Amino acid sequence: MSRPDPIPFVTLDDPRYGEVVEVAPLVRRVIARNPSKFTYHGTGTYLVGTGDHVTVIDPGPIQDDHRDALAAALSGQRVRAILVTHCHADHSPLAAWLAAETGAPTVGFGPHPRLDDPDADVPVTGEGGERAGGEGEGVESEGVEAEPVKVEETTDHDFDPTIRVVDGEVAATGPGYTLRAVHTPGHTSNHLCFAFDEQRSLFTGDHVMGWSTTVIAPPDGDMRAYLESLRRVIGRRDDLLWPTHGSPVTEPGPFLDAFLAHRLHREAQVLAAVRDGRTEVAEMVKVLYADVREELHRAAGRSVLAHLAKLVDDGLVVTDDGARPTLKAVYRPV
Repeated sequence: MSRPDPIPFVTLDDPRYGEVVEVAPLVRRVIARNPSKFTYHGTGTYLVGTGDHVTVIDPGPIQDDHRDALAAALSGQRVRAILVTHCHADHSPLAAWLAAETGAPTVGFGPHPRLDDPDADVPVTGEGGERAGGEGEGVESEGVEAEPVKVEETTDHDFDPTIRVVDGEVAATGPGYTLRAVHTPGHTSNHLCFAFDEQRSLFTGDHVMGWSTTVIAPPDGDMRAYLESLRRVIGRRDDLLWPTHGSPVTEPGPFLDAFLAHRLHREAQVLAAVRDGRTEVAEMVKVLYADVREELHRAAGRSVLAHLAKLVDDGLVVTDDGARPTLKAVYRPV
């Protein structure tokens, strides 16, 4: 099968750690120094508004230097709301400190569900999938001095927003801005994007990243939900995307179309692998991710599992025993 055109990822030349940088009218960003194979240069915390009406989006990880950088960036201003896209540990944990310091409410869809996964012998991080500069689950980005690959628990189960918002509700307002919740399940079931109504832009969290696709890791990650959410974001026709990881996407149309084509191509590859007689996830990963370092194959296996779960729901694939799809199940074509 022919490969789709590559996703036009955008590199970020200089994260300017510790600095608050104005990236658009009413929008500033501070990037945490937590670069890795899964976070690119690090977590981008956005500050929307100025003076007496500031909203913070994705405060980021518990990290002293990032906390101090945010404190300096917000000095003399009033934080009115703290928005969180989802509960991975590079996005939400610092929200508790910021809420205590400012008295501002935290806003999100809800806490991350606690799901048992008997196949998850080693939990995986929730970030980078196929990425800029080549194929691979979380392969390091060009020019990034990243940490060694870590496959570890990254869910912030302590986060439970003060205010829960659902799709379409206003999450925060201030002079010149309205931020509206856009529910985009898939990466996680509680993932939100936030639409900046006045600027026709979207803060996309990990739903759409500037440098990489996102790993969809069951049981909470859901490929069908992700594809539906991605199509919905395409239909919004925003002028600009602000991801938590990576540079802004200034031409969302072709960028998102390429994202969708990539996912559908990967699904077709997984189905073809099953039809070719590869019955286990590990076998499929060895073929589909042959150009990726073996230490990253566990993360790749979670994405393959997400595709298989959808294919089982579609009636195109079955498990040998009729049980739910797992990493250790045996798969057959219908």
